[in-house]
Amino acid sequence: PDARWCRSQSPSILESKTSLDLLEIMGNLSYDDSNTTSLDYDAAPCHNQYCPLFQRVAPAFLAVTCAAATLGTGALLVALAKRPHAWCWPQSRALVAQLAVGTGLFAALLPLVSAGIGQGWRLGTGLCRLTHLLWHWSLFTQGLLVGSSSCSTVWCRWDPRSRRLAVAVWVGALALATPAALASGTVAALETSCIRRSVGILSPVYLLHLALCLGLFLLLPAALLAATLAVPRLRARWAPGVGASWLFFVLWVPYGAGLAVDFLLHARLLQPTCGTFERFDYVLGLSEGLGVLHCCLGPAALLATRLC
Repeated sequence: PDARWCRSQSPSILESKTSLDLLEIMGNLSYDDSNTTSLDYDAAPCHNQYCPLFQRVAPAFLAVTCAAATLGTGALLVALAKRPHAWCWPQSRALVAQLAVGTGLFAALLPLVSAGIGQGWRLGTGLCRLTHLLWHWSLFTQGLLVGSSSCSTVWCRWDPRSRRLAVAVWVGALALATPAALASGTVAALETSCIRRSVGILSPVYLLHLALCLGLFLLLPAALLAATLAVPRLRARWAPGVGASWLFFVLWVPYGAGLAVDFLLHARLLQPTCGTFERFDYVLGLSEGLGVLHCCLGPAALLATRLC
């Protein structure tokens, strides 16, 4: 998200091999040449000021979110330690502790991401990929935990069965996050950037990563919602605590939809217009920012609803 990195590019941008995230959300769809560049899409000038705005706003947003997430997660862990028997099904102590660890891991990466946005990435490709791996590991872990708590009573108690499931969730989430690391990398510009996609849009590793993200952010919540509405036993378990954990899906669904549209644009399955390139990166950036808020709103919601 550097105005100099968002340099003038041709309409062949849809074939670009770099697609950016919070480190550089959709910078490859933003055009800048002295802050305003005109491209000829049916003779209509295209002007996009997203990158300069993002670079100004994102570090402060991430700093505030990280601080709020740290306070919320700390308060949640203290509540778990002080009142171990105050957590009722479906938000049992074992489940809440794991969700707290997941949000804590996510929040711990925000200062690194903020520094990368504000000052350029100087830590190399290895740490760039590690950052993406941990980022998506935390997301997949939280999604799987929320999903398993919505359709099973396994988290009612901490026994050998729930311990085996916990190991499976964390190890499985790490495996699911691996394509994110393999598809990411660094690019050299006037300032080095750590990007989500350093491979082609149709690269197998990126397609796998995209499919996994869409499965987590769109298909899993849709399936759980349909099952809850269709199965009386699952409806009977619905409680405020379930809604608190489902806040994770509510906040990330818009970003999942944005990723799907992003792929359709890059794959030329949707025809771009001047307005598309002027507005879509704002939409995708805002949707990811909304998802990031889960790390501070999630612990607060659990504290508000699950202390019995």
